[in-house]
Amino acid sequence: MTPDTPSRVGTVTLVGAGPGDAGLLTLRGLRALQQADVIVADRLGARAVLAQLAEDGVLLDAEVVDVGKLPGHHPVPQDGINALLVSLAGDGRRVVRLKGGDPFVFGRGREEQLFCEAAGIPVEVVAGVTSAVAVPGLAGIPLTQRGIAETFTVASAHDQIVALGGGRDHTVVLLMGVNTLGHSAHVLAAGERGGDCPVAIIEDGFGARQRVTVGTLATIAHLAAERQVRSPAVVVVGDVVMLSPHAEAAES
Repeated sequence: MTPDTPSRVGTVTLVGAGPGDAGLLTLRGLRALQQADVIVADRLGARAVLAQLAEDGVLLDAEVVDVGKLPGHHPVPQDGINALLVSLAGDGRRVVRLKGGDPFVFGRGREEQLFCEAAGIPVEVVAGVTSAVAVPGLAGIPLTQRGIAETFTVASAHDQIVALGGGRDHTVVLLMGVNTLGHSAHVLAAGERGGDCPVAIIEDGFGARQRVTVGTLATIAHLAAERQVRSPAVVVVGDVVMLSPHAEAAES
């Protein structure tokens, strides 16, 4: 290649790894991983899927770069991740940005897409299964059910929520909500839902320490403290919680 010959520009593919079970990775996502030169992976969901693929004999030739975040500890800040994607693709490499859940559900996927496109890097987005839907399903909790709930809202509770309208027939799913659980329960109980509205916490969905805790808005913070509930966890609020077999066990 002569100095005047332009280098080949690579690509970035944002792939949703799902909630941490390789069986829920889409075929399109798997093909992107198999074709990648480098995989820039999150901690939650993404690394678990890569490990499971390896255990199942699915060989990936790509280099893996870990940019996973722990609560309160971000070894590679978001600006650094954005720059890394552009740098790798700028070298002509096929880059997969492997993100837990779905890239566009609290995943900052659109931010990364816009940053790469502004630098002239083509970006493809491959949807993933969000934990907001898949993890409640593990506990037998549908987010909607005819005659019980026709609407649901997914909210981040990483920061304290201010208000979420609706009654017990409006299911609320809180992500990243363990540390703010007491505040969230108080806010939601103060509205139409009331303190006796059912709540379920599903810890480590699809993981080794998967566990379900069922209570009400009035009791859930105490139960979570008593059982030492830890992140990652999905919180579900509403009458649909009572459809879970774990709710029956909690009442017996």
